[in-house]
Amino acid sequence: MMSNSANAAPLGILVCNLGTPEQPTPKALRRYLKQFLWDRRVVDLPRPLWWLLLHGIVLRTRPRKSAAAYSKIWTQAGSPLLVMSKRQTAALGRMLRTELNQPFHITLGMRYGEPSIAKGLQYLQQQQCNRIVVLPLYPQYCAATTASSFDAVFQELQQWRVLPSLHTITSYFDHPEYIQALTASVRDCWKQYGRGERLLFSFHGIPKRYVELGDPYRGQCERTAELVATSLELNESEWLVAFQSRFGREEWIKPYSDEVIPQLAQQGVQRLDVMAPGFAADCLETLEEIGMQYHDLFLAYGGQKLRYIPALNDRQEHITMLSKLILTQLAQEKPLTQRQEVVYSR
Repeated sequence: MMSNSANAAPLGILVCNLGTPEQPTPKALRRYLKQFLWDRRVVDLPRPLWWLLLHGIVLRTRPRKSAAAYSKIWTQAGSPLLVMSKRQTAALGRMLRTELNQPFHITLGMRYGEPSIAKGLQYLQQQQCNRIVVLPLYPQYCAATTASSFDAVFQELQQWRVLPSLHTITSYFDHPEYIQALTASVRDCWKQYGRGERLLFSFHGIPKRYVELGDPYRGQCERTAELVATSLELNESEWLVAFQSRFGREEWIKPYSDEVIPQLAQQGVQRLDVMAPGFAADCLETLEEIGMQYHDLFLAYGGQKLRYIPALNDRQEHITMLSKLILTQLAQEKPLTQRQEVVYSR
């Protein structure tokens, strides 16, 4: 347990994820996609050209298609990603209360949509938090996700006169307890439903060009998969890595999940297990793309059963690991002999 002065200003914890539309409707999706796809971290094409493509083509066609996909997974409580992110944040708060001997506030902020990162930070400011830990729920670092979340944090902090001490967690792709949690989730699934002939690690793709520019994402994805496969004692023929959810005509990192899956079925694989370790919470890309689209694709090419192994969500091992990330980050902080403030002057 970490100790601190009872009179110290409270610690703030901001948990971040990508975001979600407010409703599974074309209007809501248009608003959400407009914000998401205008982010330079996501699409870095020259702005005049991309503005024409985005408003002239993408936002005229994609919202209706995306709304139809979201409507398949939408629940009475709302978007699965938002519902689960709230549960994760609440569970993390409960666990930290047993580990942190100091006042703290924890809140959720989404990069796109609501509740926004800006509003999450404003809440922590209202609680007079002078130290803030930012935890993006992206195990593997990617500029389009992790760095974009930090962009939103820094953009909001530009408006603050007194800046907090800021702690940022950039990745945890090889954290031992993250690997253990993934391993346990696979073993639990196998124990309940039986084991497939192959295990496919399907990660969200990014343009190949981004990796060539130095993004470490692909290597971190492959390392996560390798560590989990080793923990599961799989040989090289029993597992593989692929990348999903590509968008546009540009080449993305390969192999593509929607090409690998038919190939496996054609090679005679009848039962395929798929997990998506890059997603901390189940969402459109896992529930609809993998669980529905890829399931039907596998069957169409002769497979018998594609089983999606759920994301870690609010599993106990996952929440424990996230709490340790925060505690480790705080343990690296050097104690101050007196209160120090950084003032932002315009």
